[in-house]
Amino acid sequence: MAEIASRFDFLAVQEVMSGEGIERLRDILIETTAEPWEAMYSHRLGRGQYREKYAFLWRANAVEYVDGAVVFLATTQRFAREPYSARFRVRATGFEFVAATVHIVYGRSVRDRTPEIHALREYWDWLGEVYADTPARFLMGDFNLAPHHAAWAEIWEVAEPLIVSGATTLSSIDGRYANLYDNILVGNGNGLPISGAGILRYPELLGLDHERARRTVSDHAPVYVLLGEVQLDEGERTAKLVARNAVACLDLNTAGAGELAAIVHIGIERANVVIDGRPWHSVDELRQINGIGAARLRDIREQGLVCQ
Repeated sequence: MAEIASRFDFLAVQEVMSGEGIERLRDILIETTAEPWEAMYSHRLGRGQYREKYAFLWRANAVEYVDGAVVFLATTQRFAREPYSARFRVRATGFEFVAATVHIVYGRSVRDRTPEIHALREYWDWLGEVYADTPARFLMGDFNLAPHHAAWAEIWEVAEPLIVSGATTLSSIDGRYANLYDNILVGNGNGLPISGAGILRYPELLGLDHERARRTVSDHAPVYVLLGEVQLDEGERTAKLVARNAVACLDLNTAGAGELAAIVHIGIERANVVIDGRPWHSVDELRQINGIGAARLRDIREQGLVCQ
């Protein structure tokens, strides 16, 4: 996940299960890029048993937080998980923008999703009131509905999607993508310095089949927008990552703390325990670490990062 995130300067993340998870991702980014990264996240949102956090993550020498981090203060409970927003600034140019993110409920059918899509118009207008002096707005998220559906009619009166073709969800059939559910919304006639937008099909970049990608990373490919004179990094580093995936693995006896932290159930806290416990003669010996039982050892093996 950090290898994907490191290609960007700013990210909105949905389905964050814990603050510790996003902080671990931030720490791995700091370790692997040798650059400062910062993160912020909401409290747990949602009604019923399923609840999640939203998060923003950014490269601190490129972007800075300005103010206004807030969960949508709705007058009615129209969202299953109220959207989260904040204001940021691009350090090099002083360009200020509002970042907002939402995860629309999936439900049992399309009918369950449309009420929240209708509510996006109210939310868009609310953003304009709360951040009245910052017209640049990006509403990013998993909308669980393709942009051509009729339920979008109200929000399309004032905003538009940047991704209008392709698909973002990984199909269980390897190599195929199923639905255009993820998107970035901007204002109509926005005048933003947008130079490109698209879908980053990360399994191809990292040399993963869809089964492994869905199990260990995400069943969604991220969408992105480019501002100004920038390009998406899909070059030399990608080739190195694919080569590493194909022929190498993490050696418990030589890997650094940042690399070890990427192992499922190890993370930042146990990475130093692994280093202190060297030498390791097999992956099975990880069960000596407090909290690593048979089930977690199986997850570590299935993740495929560790030399076995």
